[in-house]
Amino acid sequence: MKWFTALLLASLAATSTAATRSDVGGPFQLTDQNGQRVNERSLGEPALLYFGFMTCPAICPTDLAKMARISRQLKQQGIAVRPVFVTIDPERDTPKKLKEYVNYFASDFVGLTGSPQDIVRITDAYHVYYKKVPSGDRPDQYMMDHSTILFLIDSQGRYLKHFGRGMDEKEIEKQVVTALSDAPA
Repeated sequence: MKWFTALLLASLAATSTAATRSDVGGPFQLTDQNGQRVNERSLGEPALLYFGFMTCPAICPTDLAKMARISRQLKQQGIAVRPVFVTIDPERDTPKKLKEYVNYFASDFVGLTGSPQDIVRITDAYHVYYKKVPSGDRPDQYMMDHSTILFLIDSQGRYLKHFGRGMDEKEIEKQVVTALSDAPA
């Protein structure tokens, strides 16, 4: 029974420190849907980041729609949180294509892309998994396998918190409000 108590205490300790990790996030330079270079600070306000790809058949569009709803609900409470989609498929997801895609979800949505090296840097910083998976006979026929985590960063681009895909929108909204009010200035 002692081993169970020790395991439980270790688990609780790990859980309580997860939101204060300092090894998640960091500086980045990417290109937005308007062809402008942006970094973690130039978004100008707190943001929700999601990593995915435009040709995703179901998961990414569902999650981006959820982000847009969360952003709208927070805006109604007087809290500006910009929804940001970071592609993991820069070969296909150009700024021009991203512009039309993200605008479908919300007019304030930002789409980010970059060189393959830029994408590796930001996904490494956020510990995002992704992998190209062939889906046909030609090299351009592929899907992208990837993690589906939503990240909250403050207006300075500092990581604050992340949310799993199954978390309820209202709970995310509540945790965003708390995280932003507790964030350092």
